[in-house]
Amino acid sequence: MKKQLTFLLFITVFALKSAFAQEIPKELENIISPEINKDGTVTFRFLAPKADSVQLTSDFLPPVKVKTRFGLQDGPGTINLTKDKNGLWTYTSKPLESELYSYAFMVDGVRTNDPNSPYALRNSAALTNVFIVGNGRADLYKTNDTPHGTVTHCWYPSAGLKMNRRLTIYTPAGYEQSTDKYPVLYLLHGAGGDEDSWSAHGRAIQIMDNLIAQGKAKPMIVVMPNGNVVQDGGYGQGKDGFYKPEFLLPRSMNGEYEANFMDIVNYVEKIFRVKADKQNRAIAGLSMGGFHTMHVSRYFPNTFDYVGLFSAALMPREDATGKVYSNIDATLKTQKDNGLKLYYITIGKDDFLYQNNVDFRKKLDELGMKYEYLETGEGHIWKLWRIYLADFAPKLFK
Repeated sequence: MKKQLTFLLFITVFALKSAFAQEIPKELENIISPEINKDGTVTFRFLAPKADSVQLTSDFLPPVKVKTRFGLQDGPGTINLTKDKNGLWTYTSKPLESELYSYAFMVDGVRTNDPNSPYALRNSAALTNVFIVGNGRADLYKTNDTPHGTVTHCWYPSAGLKMNRRLTIYTPAGYEQSTDKYPVLYLLHGAGGDEDSWSAHGRAIQIMDNLIAQGKAKPMIVVMPNGNVVQDGGYGQGKDGFYKPEFLLPRSMNGEYEANFMDIVNYVEKIFRVKADKQNRAIAGLSMGGFHTMHVSRYFPNTFDYVGLFSAALMPREDATGKVYSNIDATLKTQKDNGLKLYYITIGKDDFLYQNNVDFRKKLDELGMKYEYLETGEGHIWKLWRIYLADFAPKLFK
């Protein structure tokens, strides 16, 4: 009798465990989100049994108009996830083109990141998850099995800004083993960013490694400075520690940065093995960094042979009253007369800065200054700036 009871108890426990296992699927123990499927679709999952709604917001969804300080702009769209009986919400996209995408969830109207993915990037004060769909353009943004360069963080002395300031610097594969000297690209970030923006959002390290390995770009050093003159280092990296990021910090576009830019160049040319002449220097930047690029390159008009303006913020500014911003036409003419290998301008047709760039090109036309122009679709987004860098870098130092 005792043996029968033990057997019945075993059967009961086994049955309960089996029933429980059927109610709680194994996938809940290890939720994969996002999951890149073989057909190019992407599946997102979020466990929230008590939530009434879960939505996905991402830049691969049809955009919606959002109000910003610059007027209406395109923002990421949203779509509803579907809830199963276990409280697991899911959504599978259509096949996506090869790209790096960002996304977040909205749970009962509250924005949250994906608890199942640690891959997230900060832009200003917002943290957003990211994923890559390969087999195309975004393979350039991956860490592939190629020779890799080195990324270092250096602190340069700026006498004009009265502080030591942090730089992110990429040296190409083989730099440490050689005695060669290299050309230099100075690559500037936009508002809300810092010296880590191009290496994080811009995937500049992967882009340069892959272009160089493919023989499409010459080996070069890439210097990524901090364009916010009130900071010694980016958020969480400087003396002020952890504090809430701002979109546009004070004094970032008042001329101080441009006037003291040669502190960066002089440091780089002292510490690194570089070809320290005009034909081996390039400067480029996005948005605010494009504004800085335009002004730095004409304020020091015999310094850079290659200039790149990516969605440049070329609108007039009330605080642009210093010496750096005087005699713009005259200094542009001097820059032209000194000779340039490449003056490159590119922007999306839906960018809120589009008309400012049209007006600037008219100015260059009136001055007889030659430039290369690339117009794309879409607006003011990192997707385009990665494309622009990948197009610009192979044109350098030819």
